[in-house]
Amino acid sequence: MRRTRTRALVTSLAATALVLSACGGDDGSEGEGGADPQATSAGSTLASTWPLTGLPVKGDDSATQDHPVLVLKMDNTSSSAPQVGLGSADLVVEELVEGGMTRLAAFFYSKIPSDAGPVRSMRASDIGIVSPVDAAMVTSGAAPITIKRINGAGIEFFGEGAKGFYRASGRSAPYNLFTDMTATATLTKGGDRPADYLAWGEAADLPKGKPASRLAASFGGSHTTTWAFRDGGYVNEGTYAAEGDEFPADSVLVLRVEVGDAGYRDPAGNPVPETKLEGTGEAMLFHDGRVVRGTWSKKSLDAPIELSTKQGELKVPAGRTWIELVPREAGTVTVSR
Repeated sequence: MRRTRTRALVTSLAATALVLSACGGDDGSEGEGGADPQATSAGSTLASTWPLTGLPVKGDDSATQDHPVLVLKMDNTSSSAPQVGLGSADLVVEELVEGGMTRLAAFFYSKIPSDAGPVRSMRASDIGIVSPVDAAMVTSGAAPITIKRINGAGIEFFGEGAKGFYRASGRSAPYNLFTDMTATATLTKGGDRPADYLAWGEAADLPKGKPASRLAASFGGSHTTTWAFRDGGYVNEGTYAAEGDEFPADSVLVLRVEVGDAGYRDPAGNPVPETKLEGTGEAMLFHDGRVVRGTWSKKSLDAPIELSTKQGELKVPAGRTWIELVPREAGTVTVSR
């Protein structure tokens, strides 16, 4: 799937700042009026749910917004505390970056927060993460080689120098870059409702699985994310989010992924890893204090994530989901009953 809407051009000022900051059927059997009743029903179902959560659209809201999905790259180290805006995200993907640390790709669509950050740079790994929903990225920038690849993938992005971005007082660079996302969202236009990020289903239809009240996802370096099931949801016990602004995870989805070399080093000399979010691998879906094991597959970088068990398709219960992209070789996932 390639981007169908025109990709906005980044101004030369913003582009310079980005680089610097990187440091129905053909049988004629149509129903009356020419519409396929089955297709119309399916379209109505999609229009009544949010693409990043599968939750119903309420009131006068619309599943088609006047902006695309926006994915903000957020720092995920102690220097980022307190992170702002995570509580408004529909979905979050945690990915490995250099030095064994992780960075967050926070997806916003049904709700756009005002302030969000700290905003950090893109990686080539993000191509496979954001492309399935034609998302636009909110970023501090990227290395030139990454910007070239992001451009080649047709991904729209906005960075420092663009509307909404500012440096917060009382914080040290590079952890002081924030944006008013309501302002940044006006720089781009929405189109059709995005595709569902995952296949959404009902909790009652989820395979039974096994008890799992805790999990620890280690990325093979100095970072481990630990989750505990409490009061019907999952709590990130090491979160850097501001109090009251934590991401309320209904499910945690762990995908074991291949990690390669992005082909360059960061300013500290660390090799930059690249998560390969295509192919197949082991999947672990945590919901309601239990874990269901299966397999994930992704035919290409811009294809959707598909989940399955030996019994068939595995659907994620509608709700807000945190996805852990844990390295297959160096990472580990520890599960406790």
